[in-house]
Amino acid sequence: MPEPTSPRSRPAPDRRVQTLAPEPPLPTSHSVRLGVLLALVGGALDAFTFVAHGGVFANAQTGNIVLLGIAAARGQWAQALNQLPAIIAFVMGVVVAESLKRPRVAAAVRWPARAALVLEIVVLAGVGLAPADTPDMLVTVVIAFTASVQVSTFRKLVDTAYNTTMTTGNLRTATQSAYKAVVDRDREAARRARQFAAVIAAFLAGASGGGLLTATAGARTLWALVGLLTLGLALFVYDEGVAARSSAPAHAGGK
Repeated sequence: MPEPTSPRSRPAPDRRVQTLAPEPPLPTSHSVRLGVLLALVGGALDAFTFVAHGGVFANAQTGNIVLLGIAAARGQWAQALNQLPAIIAFVMGVVVAESLKRPRVAAAVRWPARAALVLEIVVLAGVGLAPADTPDMLVTVVIAFTASVQVSTFRKLVDTAYNTTMTTGNLRTATQSAYKAVVDRDREAARRARQFAAVIAAFLAGASGGGLLTATAGARTLWALVGLLTLGLALFVYDEGVAARSSAPAHAGGK
């Protein structure tokens, strides 16, 4: 029989603490900061088209499709056709946003999310420079396209799907999360409820501020939105700088 191992001869347990690999940083395109900025823009764009361009909400196409159906049922084909341009522009915006994500296009563009923001900035700046007598339909169509690019590109808030140009789904998610946080004491749900509440509040602030600014400044309102989108671009650059500085000591220590 093998001799029993004495306590002193037993190998000492390995007490080294295993260091866990740090979690990858949250992409800027999924951050709450960018989500709040984009929701401000989304709310302001709806207010802009409603106040200054015929009482139309350019961001949400549900109303346009409902009006198209009602007009078609009544045989009012001219009115029905008036709803089509904004719907088509929205569809084209989705096509553009999805094209930016294709591997070959993404490799050429390098930063699809930033490219989408740049496209929005250029389009809104162009509308802001357009003559005062530009037809309402043209302005609405262009903004519908812009909203479509935005909503199709930025679809995740941290880890949950959301919308930056409409707020119904966000309100549902915030309410569901708040319910779970209260009833189930779910901390993750509480965190999600706070994040979505911030986006909803930003959308409301954008609609309120956009409506007031449109009534006094007209098309120049779009320049304020261009500034917000430019700030969103700056977030990408800032986050890259922070990531580079945080990784520099690790690389230096490994030499």
